[in-house]
Amino acid sequence: MLKRRIRKSLIAMKPILPLFVMIDAMGWEIVRNDPFGAGFAPNRKRLDSVFGYSSTCVPSILSGGWPDEHRNWCYFVHDPKNSPFRGLRLLKWLPKALTSRRIVRRLLTKLVKSRLDFQGYFDLYNIPFKHIHSYDFTEKRSPLQPGGMNRGRNIFDHLVDQKIPYFVSDPARSEEENRDALLGQLREGGLEFAFMYWPGLDGLLHRVGNDSPEIPARLRVYEQWIGQLLEAARSQYSEVRLYVFSDHGMANCDEHIDLMRKIEALPFEMGRDYHVVYDSTMARFWFTNGEARKAITAALGGVPEGRIVGDEELKRLRTHFPDRYFGELIFLMREGALIVPSHMGERPIRAMHGYHPEDKHSYATVMTNQPGIPDEITAIPHIHKLMIRTLGEASEQKRNRKEEVNR
Repeated sequence: MLKRRIRKSLIAMKPILPLFVMIDAMGWEIVRNDPFGAGFAPNRKRLDSVFGYSSTCVPSILSGGWPDEHRNWCYFVHDPKNSPFRGLRLLKWLPKALTSRRIVRRLLTKLVKSRLDFQGYFDLYNIPFKHIHSYDFTEKRSPLQPGGMNRGRNIFDHLVDQKIPYFVSDPARSEEENRDALLGQLREGGLEFAFMYWPGLDGLLHRVGNDSPEIPARLRVYEQWIGQLLEAARSQYSEVRLYVFSDHGMANCDEHIDLMRKIEALPFEMGRDYHVVYDSTMARFWFTNGEARKAITAALGGVPEGRIVGDEELKRLRTHFPDRYFGELIFLMREGALIVPSHMGERPIRAMHGYHPEDKHSYATVMTNQPGIPDEITAIPHIHKLMIRTLGEASEQKRNRKEEVNR
């Protein structure tokens, strides 16, 4: 009788809960000398990020693939045949003083996203309406959902296939709302996997930089929240396998380069001789005129704050696309230099990411309450391996417990 009670108590407690918490932009340099997580995740490691922005970092984490595999790299691409923005071209007649205002762009973004039924992250940013009909947006589905990758599968496809009940953050909710939603589900004990995504640190770093006292203060808040999640989970689960990680770091920007003006000073016309997206730290060009290609290439060679990234390096970084879908020529700024103005914004920001993944402030972080982090976990796509491995261990323990109770 006593043995039966013990067995019932074993099955009453849920087995392993894999709890994965992603804190956007919590790079290695942010936490390297900070005690963040020492009490609940004492084992930590620096991770390589991937070349690109969150538009490629997040899909890489969730799929375990690299950009040249999943094809989630930069948001805007020159693709007039597939552009959904043709109707917005009429807005070119409105004064720039109006259309460049962030509040106007946010309203238009909301309307366009709803009309086009885009499920992922979407922002019109500062793409000029005169040329917007020549561009497509690459994240129409959300990588935080099953079927959300441009190519291949992600962790949520696996969870659905295996009929594993899970939690994932809703980007439409605030960080606090997502925290509370997960707390409620943890206390009910019905989950077998949880993926929490907190993006707030990224926005704060953009505004104040990585030296601000607001950064460690924000980390203390996240510590409190993670402590609450752990307390709720431990009331229902026999073990919580916790992994806290980031997608990239953040570098302070002290140099502002008007690259757009340098290119527009050449005797060639955007939209006729070339097309370009000026990201915050990259410029990506497509050419329809050979002379424009030569002149722009030469002009970029005279910009000491950046360099052209050649095909061999792009292959090494897993961001080489033979069809040149994301750009025929990629110009990358050195760490700390920002393209201002750009198609991402008119004004400078204090800090940015999207530099070379081997730059000091590009490295990401992973930390855990587990005894160690395997040697083969060296880059952010490998977080997917940790998720699959931990899910497998939880599933095995669940089977063993059922067998124990049934004996």
